[in-house]
Amino acid sequence: MIVSTPPATSGIGAGRYIESAEQPANTTTSVHELSTADGAKVTGVLRTVPGASTVVALMHPRQDLTHHVLVPELLARGFAVWTQGTRSVNNDLNLVHEQALLDVAAGQVYLRDNDFGSVLALGHSGGGALFAFYHEQAGLAPADRLTATPAGRPIDLAGADMPVPDGAIFLAPHPGQGQLLLRLIDPSVSDESDPLSVNPSLNPFDPANGFAEPPESSSYSAEFIERYRIAQRDRVARIDAVARDYVAESGRARAHFEVSGDPADRRAALAPRVMTVYRTDADLRFVDLSLSPNDRPYGSLFGRRPDLTDYGLVGFGRLTTPEAWLSTWSGLSSNAGFLRCAPGVQVPTLFVELTGDQACFPEDAAEMVNALGADDVVHVRVEGTHFGGPIRKGAPTGASLAAAEIGGWLADRFATDS
Repeated sequence: MIVSTPPATSGIGAGRYIESAEQPANTTTSVHELSTADGAKVTGVLRTVPGASTVVALMHPRQDLTHHVLVPELLARGFAVWTQGTRSVNNDLNLVHEQALLDVAAGQVYLRDNDFGSVLALGHSGGGALFAFYHEQAGLAPADRLTATPAGRPIDLAGADMPVPDGAIFLAPHPGQGQLLLRLIDPSVSDESDPLSVNPSLNPFDPANGFAEPPESSSYSAEFIERYRIAQRDRVARIDAVARDYVAESGRARAHFEVSGDPADRRAALAPRVMTVYRTDADLRFVDLSLSPNDRPYGSLFGRRPDLTDYGLVGFGRLTTPEAWLSTWSGLSSNAGFLRCAPGVQVPTLFVELTGDQACFPEDAAEMVNALGADDVVHVRVEGTHFGGPIRKGAPTGASLAAAEIGGWLADRFATDS
């Protein structure tokens, strides 16, 4: 049973994390360094219990999932668990999703080589789109896989061993880092160099536009919502254009160096263009609970006061290279969108929707489930918030309810000898 952390009484980001149970006493844990097909190093942790013949791999493109709340739950049910980081774990400044696929592949190869009877992928939150992207590319003939990132840099997926997992589990998957940011980005930023700049006509936190004092639910007009969403796409498109200009500038410097051999040209090619993207916590649904209604509490993934956290240091895509922006954070350019990749998921699939999710809303879940390419798809709904917290004080956590569903589904389809 997972025990919820008592809600903090202060702090605008309070209540995001929950405590996990103790892992079984007979758990064996080992740490492994792996080499990817392009020579990078990644680290994974394998936990197993006696008799486990099925292993579940948990990954996220940006976060360390070593202590994910589902780890002890799966072990207690007789399944081995693999948690692995990408080469960009906890530092997504230069996270390129196409490279992350090579990181996933290294883990999948390692697990296949360890003679587990079945290997499954479990993607929570952003891990959902990462694994959907991996399934899509791994399921293609090598010659049909992507050969370049959205920034135009070569990527050799064809030369990588990319085993297809035997099953897929998606827990509260959002539509992908870029698609998520497309909903969260604040279009009222009028000057990309000034975090306080505001176009009043698009300000989501102005009472004149429908904002109400927290925690009262705001109420935005259909006209404002339409203008807001168009302006969000427009802002992402403008940032895309800047990123592509930087990419082209670096490309010209590389080309000059190949001809000149001048170290000045090489320095120009190597010099990072780190982009700062302000105010990315402003989905209208965070504060207007009548939009895409579900059981979610007031607030965002980052805290109870989006009108404050939108202006804070922590946020999606805050610091990024142009290549990482185009590959990961741009909802207009990234390849790693769940809906784009879902038809390539063709193995037995469990989709766990959390009824109080603040990132995967009911219409999103329905659309994603319908897009999955597998013949065997099970869609379940359990009470909980995006990170697996409880809907209300005293209620079971979403993580514990999801674990029960996942454990039952695994037991029905994948063997364990324990």
